[in-house]
Amino acid sequence: MAEQFKWVSFYMEFATKLLEYKTDRSSLIETLQKVYSNIGMKLPKLERDNVPKDIDPFTIFGLFNKGITDAKRISILGGIKTLFEIEADVPDDFSGIPVLNNMMATFYAFEGGDRRKDDDIDNLWNAFESAIKLAENDSEESRAAFISAYDQVRSQFAVRWNLTMGLYWIRPYTFISLDSRNREFMSNPDNISANVVAEMKTLKSVPAAEKYLSIRDKCKSAVESGEYGYTSFPELSYKAWIVSVENSEMEKAAKTGTSNAAFLRWFRPVLQSLRDLGGSATPEDTRKKIISNEKLSDEEVNATCGKNNVNKFENEVAFARSYLVKAGYIDNKVYGIWTLTDKGRTVEMTDELASEIFKNGVADNAAKSKEKNSLGDADVATVHYWLYAPGEGASMWEDFYSAGIMGLGWDELGDLNTYASKDEMAQKLRDIHGGDSSYKNSAHAVWQFAHDIKPGDVIFAKRGRSEILGRGVVESDYEYDDNHDGEYPNLRKVKWTHKGSWQSDEMFAMKTLTDVTNYTDFVNKISGFFEDDEEDTKVIDYPAYSVEDFLNEVYMDEKSYNKLVGVLDSKLNIILQGAPGVGKTFVAKRLAYSIMGVKDVERVMMVQFHQSYSYEDFIMGFRPSADGFDIKTGVFYNFCKKAERDSDNKYFFIIDEINRGNLSKIFGELFMLIENDKRGNKNKLQLLYRDEMFYVPENVYIIGMMNTADRSLAMLDYALRRRFAFFELKPAFTTEGFRAYRDGLDNKKFEALVGCVQSLNERIAADESLGEGFCIGHSYFCNMEPEEVTDEKLQGIVEYELIPMLKEYWFDEPLKVKEWSDNLRSAVK
Repeated sequence: MAEQFKWVSFYMEFATKLLEYKTDRSSLIETLQKVYSNIGMKLPKLERDNVPKDIDPFTIFGLFNKGITDAKRISILGGIKTLFEIEADVPDDFSGIPVLNNMMATFYAFEGGDRRKDDDIDNLWNAFESAIKLAENDSEESRAAFISAYDQVRSQFAVRWNLTMGLYWIRPYTFISLDSRNREFMSNPDNISANVVAEMKTLKSVPAAEKYLSIRDKCKSAVESGEYGYTSFPELSYKAWIVSVENSEMEKAAKTGTSNAAFLRWFRPVLQSLRDLGGSATPEDTRKKIISNEKLSDEEVNATCGKNNVNKFENEVAFARSYLVKAGYIDNKVYGIWTLTDKGRTVEMTDELASEIFKNGVADNAAKSKEKNSLGDADVATVHYWLYAPGEGASMWEDFYSAGIMGLGWDELGDLNTYASKDEMAQKLRDIHGGDSSYKNSAHAVWQFAHDIKPGDVIFAKRGRSEILGRGVVESDYEYDDNHDGEYPNLRKVKWTHKGSWQSDEMFAMKTLTDVTNYTDFVNKISGFFEDDEEDTKVIDYPAYSVEDFLNEVYMDEKSYNKLVGVLDSKLNIILQGAPGVGKTFVAKRLAYSIMGVKDVERVMMVQFHQSYSYEDFIMGFRPSADGFDIKTGVFYNFCKKAERDSDNKYFFIIDEINRGNLSKIFGELFMLIENDKRGNKNKLQLLYRDEMFYVPENVYIIGMMNTADRSLAMLDYALRRRFAFFELKPAFTTEGFRAYRDGLDNKKFEALVGCVQSLNERIAADESLGEGFCIGHSYFCNMEPEEVTDEKLQGIVEYELIPMLKEYWFDEPLKVKEWSDNLRSAVK
């Protein structure tokens, strides 16, 4: 088995060697070129003309710490060892190393633009040198030098979180990497001390040097305490990677509804091995016993998986153990010792029970994961709205309002954080109260109170089924008051902003706690009770999103991006059109974010048009109500009103499948108002259903999307065409970004399939009945990691996505379908 973290000594020695070249970078570049020549590889593009005239040490480390295979990485390090005379062994294990995106692998901008400053690379060398000196001697003088050098490069183009990754590469026991995986891991109080978690919660951008060192110092104290199962930064980074892999597996299972994860096979062997060892053992002894009991071969024990070549057996056993801990079969209170609980000593672990444990784990993970909004970005937390009864018959309302809290009963459950799942809560309630009730609804409400409500969420206090008593904003996480002498020990702090009595014409659910976020009409109506007051909800600090982020995620060059933004800025309305799979929806959302500079989902709305979509859905119209019919406003009307109140900021209304709706019917009198020169309150029209003069604000941008291969649709209304600019999105197989992504996968069958699709696109473009608008886009092949590019995955794309499309394209030419179906299948054999 490979020795873990063997890379540390090699990386540190290489960093020390590099420092010798600080004043002789031409020799350094020559040596690098020889390294690549000797190993038969091409030096990656490091400058516009491919040959760098200067280079920094962090970028050199990035050559072998990005999206490449381990085989290539080992080959590069072998060449470095020879020419740089490194004494340490070339590592064959890269556990705990964060890697760069292939498209953003340099720490400087290429020459030829205004982003590259004359002293950028010199500054990077200074930061590199000061970091090594600080690692060798942490003195007041070395800290001051490091702070000055770090802050100098922090604001340079192409320097982002990768700066902390670079510091970690060169001295991994001294510097903590703040890559996204580590930041997410250290935001969980189960993984590290509270003072580090607090730092992570407020960390929205790359910290300045003093703050970074403060975070580093706090992390160092936490990991060296031995309380968290890792005693160094490499061990922490490796654990963060393990957890992210586990979460990824759970997310996949949640989407597919399956529970056949590979590590389920180890549930029974783990329990049996611990029983054989007397009920308690170290992880190493447990694994040895499993190997003996299961008569595992060396091949099974030493198999690796993933791009970091993690030991598959150890990894899966660790996952199995973590699920058994959550399910209450193994106690994890003592670090480094696995101990069976009473339940673990007696349980008969069947395949059905293992599957149930896994499903519960998936559900729990989903409950604890970041909230996802309608635009699907996991790093954006959205406000949720809750209906809440403060005690039976609202008996506790006055007390809770005065104390600035909301409370929940079920005191017999004790601290809600001690339960691993809703089922466990329900079982506890059945044990206490008996009877035939499943207690699933009660457990669901209690679980939501403890885990799903988030600071910033809005609470509507209610009495009965129609009266609203007040409104508040949640200010704390769940707290259990074990000294509470009443019936409500489960608490959250709430800033109650309103108190009174408002009657609703809609009946409320009888439940104590209800998430009503998705019932937008209801939320808008209840929120309307408080519109005249000045109290606002908590401001959400949304993640920043730059032009560089857009170019990093979307396979589009900067020139095309600037043209796209320019057209939208002048026209205000644009339609992104293109072939299937060119990523129109993905581009539309990221375009909005990049223009705003932030992922503010409150300023972006997406709808999808269809044949039944109407003016009443879009603007306003009569809808059934308890008393007959009421006028209700539509999504675009509401969006424009929101933008009108926030005129200093840009708002983006995205329409998917814009050509599938009856556009004249949907837009109605707004045909004129959406024109760029008819925007603003100087151009108003009388609305059809209400005595109201309406206008479309100047800060509203409309982005439509249209599939050019949809032959079932009529041509767009000419009146609408005049009001929209049209931007063609084409398959991006030949872009620099996609090439870098493809090279990172390093899979011959993937490359063969992409090559076949490019040839197919040439045939489609030349076909008089089709044309370029029917070419196959690149998104069918995106968002895969090297280990995910399996034969089954590629064959699935061919059989279930590409060939059905060809059958539709050439429905009357079966020979063409057969020819290209055979070509595609051959590419992935």
